[in-house]
Amino acid sequence: MEMQYGEVPGVGKPVSRLVQGTVMLTTKDPEYSFRMLDEVYALGCRTFDTAHGYGAGDVERAFGRWIGERGLREEIVILGKGAHHNQDRQRVTPFDITSDLHDSLARLKTDYIDLYLLHRDDPSLPVGPLVEVLNEHQRAGKIRAFGGSNWTVGRIEEANEYARANGLAPFVASSPNLSLAEQVKEPWPNCISISGPQGEAAREWYARARMPLFTWSSLAGGFFTGRFTRDNLAEFSGGKDTSTVQAYCYEDNFRRLDRARELAEERGVTIPQVALAYVLSQPLDIYALVGCRSGAEFRDNLEALALELTPEEIAWLELKTDSRAHGAAA
Repeated sequence: MEMQYGEVPGVGKPVSRLVQGTVMLTTKDPEYSFRMLDEVYALGCRTFDTAHGYGAGDVERAFGRWIGERGLREEIVILGKGAHHNQDRQRVTPFDITSDLHDSLARLKTDYIDLYLLHRDDPSLPVGPLVEVLNEHQRAGKIRAFGGSNWTVGRIEEANEYARANGLAPFVASSPNLSLAEQVKEPWPNCISISGPQGEAAREWYARARMPLFTWSSLAGGFFTGRFTRDNLAEFSGGKDTSTVQAYCYEDNFRRLDRARELAEERGVTIPQVALAYVLSQPLDIYALVGCRSGAEFRDNLEALALELTPEEIAWLELKTDSRAHGAAA
């Protein structure tokens, strides 16, 4: 049970296939925050996902203290994000990118971020100025490489065509949602999913482009924990649970959950491990974002990394066939 690593153009360090999220970190409980990070690091995680907006900056401050106290800056890859929308306006502008990046560098107490993603997009604005300002920060050494989180394939193509035409560095990575469960409705505004039949064209594009994908919410907002059933949806109200019900709790997804449960029982693993293994088994350059709250949880995800699903099992989980053994059409 060992971590696997890949490469992202421009980063220059091994990137772990499992990327630990940091949203649970807080300066108010450094003992827990440091212990969790120590445990995850000990299991081979070398890539951590953070963002300007998490915890109103407190997450980056806590993470930065751990990096500094452990002396690990050159051992790890920081995936940072900025330019998220707020309730007042779409903040995807050169000014906001620059402001958020400088805030993050100060909080993290580092001179650079390894991979910087724009947390959202504003398709109403031209993409050129965004590519220009990201290149400016890359040339200044403040970021090593960049890409988009919740950007459509079309907008990434537009950005990279602009970069090619103007002799600039392109987007090298993308961070969409990818899960066995199809996202029927957005769990929150302006998020992009490449799951399910509706995401097939995007997945094919990423396969052709060989672009690294930092996929989020493999468990579909907790849908694959098994907490949500066909009969208890009325019991969930408010917050993330309501978003999960609205986004994922539909009959086709419950059928996928049923099959994931059946396969998990046969393989002697858990439903979440099957759901994560499904994502990692895609014919794409996948780095899965996980939000583990302990080393034990991260170890469970490592086991999913080693769980290989056959093409027949994948097609069956996707409801494309009724048989795992022979691939009979549904």
